[in-house]
Amino acid sequence: MKNILKWPSLMLVLLLTLVISGCNTGGDSSSGSGGSGDNTSEAKGTIEQIKERGKLIAGVKYDTKLFGLKDPASGEVEGFDIDIAKALAKQILGDETKVELKEVTSKTRIPLLQNGDIDIIIATMTITDERKEQVDFSDVYFEAGQSLLVKNDSDITGLESLGGVKVLAVKGSTSAQNIREKAPDAEVLEFDNYQDAFTALKAGKGEALTTDNIILIGMQQTDNNYKLVGGNFTSEPYGMAIRKGDSAFVSEVNSLLKSMQDSGEYDTLHEKWLGAKPE
Repeated sequence: MKNILKWPSLMLVLLLTLVISGCNTGGDSSSGSGGSGDNTSEAKGTIEQIKERGKLIAGVKYDTKLFGLKDPASGEVEGFDIDIAKALAKQILGDETKVELKEVTSKTRIPLLQNGDIDIIIATMTITDERKEQVDFSDVYFEAGQSLLVKNDSDITGLESLGGVKVLAVKGSTSAQNIREKAPDAEVLEFDNYQDAFTALKAGKGEALTTDNIILIGMQQTDNNYKLVGGNFTSEPYGMAIRKGDSAFVSEVNSLLKSMQDSGEYDTLHEKWLGAKPE
């Protein structure tokens, strides 16, 4: 009789255990969906996030003279791209100082954007079909072209001179891809950023450095022992990159570019950093 009475008690305990476990599992599940629910901040759109935060976070280069270069003495980052970022902050927040500049490289900029670490990439980024699969782009805001930087006494005159030559480039750039296609007999060495690549060129680790002409001009301005050769052998249209699907932010950025062009502000910036108004 005692054994018979134990079974209902055991069954009751088991049922209570299952109910409690079910409640706990439900709690964990809702906590998990709450975590993914935090991603609704992304669904708000970048503009709303910027306004709530009170600042624009722009991914820019720190090693590219004329477009984005950090002064080691002052810590200030200056350049054409930097002034574009300030103008965008002013349009959205009414104050050009409400911008945080976060360093990116050609290799890190898309992951930083996709992870939400930055709101926008303004970093000498060429618009390509491959990149369009990962990000959305603004209208073109600068037209560049790939070229070669060599010592003044170099015999290299262009792509036809690169057979067996060590050519320096930057990881994650279209320049590295292009030079392999256009000069297949060259040996391409890649570096993390432009400063490292230029330092390697000066140290004799390569005979030519390749990237966009306007970036090479910036290097040449810091050391007149180098020259550009070979002309421009690609077209490199720069665009600002935005997270995929954020059409409202794309429209906002394109609106900025149009207003800058209409007002003459774009020409002023172009002349300030590049020495002349755009053709």
